[in-house]
Amino acid sequence: MSIDLPPPIDLYVTAENAGDIEAFSQCFAPDATVLDEGHSYRGQAAIKQWMAAAKAKYHHRIEPLAVADRAGETALTAKLTGNFPGSPVTVDFRFVIESGKIVSLEIGG
Repeated sequence: MSIDLPPPIDLYVTAENAGDIEAFSQCFAPDATVLDEGHSYRGQAAIKQWMAAAKAKYHHRIEPLAVADRAGETALTAKLTGNFPGSPVTVDFRFVIESGKIVSLEIGG
């Protein structure tokens, strides 16, 4: 099943699955924030460092399962597979997009 993702989210998934850390600068706004595992990362440099560390540690991939618009957010439900306990898991990614860029991403169970 193919899911039609908004362009910045499609780029996020593609970049993450390819391990292309540099491509993140194309989908995140310069002052974007990410909340993951209780930690907050602000700005493209911090987001790139977070993703590089996560990719090196977990070697993970995202498989989109569903996408929906909810009160100003785009919610992506995805299967996350990688080198971590309990893999694979279903995870919700909550994106806020403005002017074609991700300005906020919250990752949760």
